[in-house]
Amino acid sequence: MAHLPHLIVDLAIILGAAAITTLLFKWLKQPLVLGYILAGVLVGPKFSLFPTISDPNTIRIWADIGVIVLLFSLGLEFNIKKLVKIGGTAAMTGVYEILAMIFLGYLTGLCLGWSTMDSIFLGGIVSISSTTIIIRAFEELGVKTQKFAGNVFGILVIEDIVAVLLLVLLSTLAISKQFFSPDMLFAIMRLAFFLVIWFLAGIFLVPSILRSSRKFITDETLLIIALALCLLMVVIATSVGFSPALGAFIMGSILAGTPYAERIEHLLTSIKDLFGAVFFVSVGMLIEPAKLVEFGGPIALITLVVIVGKAVNVTLGALVVGQPLKQSLQTGMSLAQIGEFSFIIATLGLNLKVTSDFLYAIAVAVSALTAFTTPYMIRASGPLYNWLDRKLSPRTKMFLSSYSSGAQTIGSVSDWYQLLQEHIQIMIVNTVVILGIILMTSRLLLPLLHEQLTGASWAEPLAGFLSFVLMAPFLWALALKRINQPVYTRLWTERRSYRGPLVTLAVTRGLIGLGLVLLLLQQFFPVSIILFFIVVAVGIWLVFGKRLPLIYHLIEKRFLLNLNARQIHQEARMGRNLLPWDAHLSYFEVTAESPGVGFTLAELALREKYGVNVISIARGSLTVLVPSASERFYPGDKIAVIGTDQQLEQFNKLIEPAPASHLRVTPAQEISLQKIAVDESFPFAGMTIRESRVREKTQGLIVGIERKGTRILNPDSTTFFHPGDVIWLAGNTKLIKEFQRENRLRNVQ
Repeated sequence: MAHLPHLIVDLAIILGAAAITTLLFKWLKQPLVLGYILAGVLVGPKFSLFPTISDPNTIRIWADIGVIVLLFSLGLEFNIKKLVKIGGTAAMTGVYEILAMIFLGYLTGLCLGWSTMDSIFLGGIVSISSTTIIIRAFEELGVKTQKFAGNVFGILVIEDIVAVLLLVLLSTLAISKQFFSPDMLFAIMRLAFFLVIWFLAGIFLVPSILRSSRKFITDETLLIIALALCLLMVVIATSVGFSPALGAFIMGSILAGTPYAERIEHLLTSIKDLFGAVFFVSVGMLIEPAKLVEFGGPIALITLVVIVGKAVNVTLGALVVGQPLKQSLQTGMSLAQIGEFSFIIATLGLNLKVTSDFLYAIAVAVSALTAFTTPYMIRASGPLYNWLDRKLSPRTKMFLSSYSSGAQTIGSVSDWYQLLQEHIQIMIVNTVVILGIILMTSRLLLPLLHEQLTGASWAEPLAGFLSFVLMAPFLWALALKRINQPVYTRLWTERRSYRGPLVTLAVTRGLIGLGLVLLLLQQFFPVSIILFFIVVAVGIWLVFGKRLPLIYHLIEKRFLLNLNARQIHQEARMGRNLLPWDAHLSYFEVTAESPGVGFTLAELALREKYGVNVISIARGSLTVLVPSASERFYPGDKIAVIGTDQQLEQFNKLIEPAPASHLRVTPAQEISLQKIAVDESFPFAGMTIRESRVREKTQGLIVGIERKGTRILNPDSTTFFHPGDVIWLAGNTKLIKEFQRENRLRNVQ
């Protein structure tokens, strides 16, 4: 009989046990992750009743691949723009809760008499909630569409990001043995630098490569390309001293911004399930049942710390940032568990040999217990709020209500703050890019030149000149680019007190640029030819200096195109449904010479004459959303208008009597065009537009209705909503989404 390799036999045992336990846990309506862990206990070396695997080392390699695939798939659900959209409420709540739980876990470990390193890793283990368990619980309880669920998902995104960073910081801490040390500070700075440079380079290169190869991309080739890019980033991250998990997460986040993200997620599902099962089974293999009994007391205590600590800290964090008491309580009690990232952190401690063996088993046991309690905690949040509401005094409830309303008020951003923010952003981005170019040429290009030009004394100067050529556009942007010129001019002329800070900003940018040039000189050029280099560099700058802005703007345009590729693709798909209308959002600026300046919207009759709708008017630091008919156009106003290309071209003559090429179209930011289906969950079916008060509730304007294949443009306020209609609503994106969410919630209740 042919001899089977141990790996095949072991996989048969693992997957067979996983299949049985997952069917059992599916029948019991419990998380499948717990079934995988139980399967690992049964086939592990500590449990002899069932067949045991013979080569644990090979299985651990497969488990490492499982971690990479899990982090890659997690990255596919997160991109840079998603982080920006999370909002300050979820971000601040998440950061506060993580810091509080790390400290609480550390104190718990010390109280149990554990070592400092065990206590620190325990803090990391109890700080991260389980995305898998929460999503499953929300789906079973039917609360996924409730308002607090959005806060929970936002906090989970923050926790996932922090968990990836924790893997790096804990690895550094395990090696240096000091928490507050130069090594730790250097590790944080190096991590921040590489994160920025990887994301910038990845967003610029990867979508461009995929776009150029789109004719040859099939499901098979896309899967191979995605996995190849993932493993390539894993190799790069490992080679510079970071964890493979970080590299996988970064590449997933880069691909998440491409139009192929959904296809990659779909193609990766089976692979993620397979390797994820192997990973969680390997987690169970490391558990010693005898230790669970031996450490029953610490397990019970840490479980209590997780449930109470997370519920209290998340609730407090949400209250502090302005969430109502009910939503804060629901959010806190939903996050009272730990999960898959806790296993990864515990595994890291074992692999680095800096934590005790019992910590791993305790982490798995606490995760299993808190997974069971999660649905009951979510259900209990409503009755607990009702009990608190009865116990709290009217004065306390009034204070909480007024504090929540005040904290959630949207304030206007001052011109100075906006300009300062843009300056800091451009300084950080271009400084990192220039440092990345210098690092790449010194670490990669220079050794290659030395190898190819053996004995040549001009290898360093050649690498230096190439570095200067590559960094020249970014050096121009860092030191000389004009940023938000209208705001800059307004501050300089109207507010003289800002002239000093504005000059300081300009000088700071120049000094940073000079410092980077000096770093380049020190890195590549001997003192004897520095003067020669300066002369040549000045000559190059004088000859090609006028082209540098053009080159930089082309690079910036490509980067922004890649960054917004997924959104553009989604909007294009939505636009195909609206193709006969060809309506889109455009921005115009009213000048002093505009024929329409000084007139009200009613006097101009824009909808009747041109068929367009004015969605907002930005006037200084104020923005008027969905302006009334009595609103006038004033010089300097920036207006957002919806219409077709032909309609906007005619409207442009009213604003600026110049060629239509001056029409400036930019993507919507706070204002967007959304569609709403009139179905059983829509509460205003059978009512007129005026009766529904949709305009007041969403600060939006109904610009069209699709009804049984026909399209009604600019419907009158007396138009009725009929079941089956599709409403096209333009206005405040956030309010429109809240309106849709409230309608779904009202239907559920």
